[in-house]
Amino acid sequence: MVLAQTQPPPRPADPGGQGEDFGKSSPLGFLILVLFFVAVAFLIRSMTKHLKRVPASFDPPEDDKKTA
Repeated sequence: MVLAQTQPPPRPADPGGQGEDFGKSSPLGFLILVLFFVAVAFLIRSMTKHLKRVPASFDPPEDDKKTA
């Protein structure tokens, strides 16, 4: 029985964009990420201010029930 040994096909010079810089972020990407974090911080701050203004209960006060 004779086994034929085949060689794998040659690999391209740039295998799918996974070259030397694969997985590294650019400074622009970092800046956008920081801007998103700042925007989220302002949104949380604004939401906290609005939630403090919400009354504890939306039921009418007890005094109004007795007179009505």
